Amino acid sequence: MPADRFPRIALGHFPTPLEPMENLRRALGGGPRLFIKRDDCTGLATGGNKTRKLEYLMGEAVAQSAQTVVTCGAVQSNHVRQTAAAAAKCGMECAALLERRVPDGGGDYEETGNILLNDIFNARYEFHPAGGDMNAAARELCGKIRAGGKSAYFIPGGGSNEIGALGYASCAVELSRQSEECGAGIRRIVHATGSAGTQAGLLAGLAGLNNGVKVTGISVRAEREQQRRTVAALARATAKINGGGEIKDEDVIVDDRFARPGYGRMTGEITAAIKMLAQTEGILLDPVYSGKGFAGFLAGVREGVFDGDESVVFLHTGGVPALFAYRSHFSKAA
Repeated sequence: MPADRFPRIALGHFPTPLEPMENLRRALGGGPRLFIKRDDCTGLATGGNKTRKLEYLMGEAVAQSAQTVVTCGAVQSNHVRQTAAAAAKCGMECAALLERRVPDGGGDYEETGNILLNDIFNARYEFHPAGGDMNAAARELCGKIRAGGKSAYFIPGGGSNEIGALGYASCAVELSRQSEECGAGIRRIVHATGSAGTQAGLLAGLAGLNNGVKVTGISVRAEREQQRRTVAALARATAKINGGGEIKDEDVIVDDRFARPGYGRMTGEITAAIKMLAQTEGILLDPVYSGKGFAGFLAGVREGVFDGDESVVFLHTGGVPALFAYRSHFSKAA
């Protein structure tokens, strides 16, 4: 495929499993055939969707002989955790800027979960107040590192540029192949959408396949039209370097009902969605991304958004370490 001409480093375990969710389907009283794409099983630093993006981003960093990678995210960023691990694997340093988007998270929020893993991977990080341009601040840090005599490679928040999104253009091909091989006939993919690289990459990959599969992004932060614009722009840029394929405005589907009350904020629906998947299929979700995405997925099933004879896949983007930062919402001892 066209993405093969870009530098790439093997970081994950692929293909990730595509599994039916029959227990969940029975618990919901039937309806469409339900599947889950286990990108929580990509392997790098407990797994997650950023591994696919980092294979291309770190490939470019290595090709440029970078000594340090610089990135940014929220305090409990899954992306920063996986970037720190990828940097360690590639013999580089990792510097990260962490935005305090959830100011009332408590001690667990800034000491456990992904923060603990960042410490183990020896990432250098600093906290920033909410509301700033984190990508601009990370670029500025890159400049300071270079001025100090070291080479640095900038990775945007979420790994979401057209290079990173190639990871999900490749995933679209992988998932389509799995669907054919097992006879699933998947017609719809649902997942959490935040920095937009996952949804954009899937749309770019599917545009090249032209198989009619639809992608629904459950927004974790931005309102619907803003997220649609962000996804569409990145999808078109990714499709351009991935060999083409038209991205129409109507192809970019976003549900923003679960973005409220804000990024990283829990609701009863999100807590219930996480517990439901755990207690029917034995699979853990995270509170910030996949939990919100799955709440939207369940709403779509219950509301009849998907046809009864349709096969629908939830793309699990990982993030399980963040559960420990939200212990009070789940622990019987809290």
